[in-house]
Amino acid sequence: DVFFTVYFKIFKGFAAFYPIYFRPLLLPEEYKNEQSINRAGIVQEDIQPAGLKVWSDPFGRK
Repeated sequence: DVFFTVYFKIFKGFAAFYPIYFRPLLLPEEYKNEQSINRAGIVQEDIQPAGLKVWSDPFGRK
């Protein structure tokens, strides 16, 4: 029973974490497209507090 419980908890953790972390890494073009649709019409300067860094591309390399 303990064996099953541990593996079930690991599976649940992975299932919860997959759409947040792994999906954007595995499908970057789809994620970029979704973000461009979600951010359409948003002017960063209108909602960005003064003195804070403006949004940057999470896929951009430094």
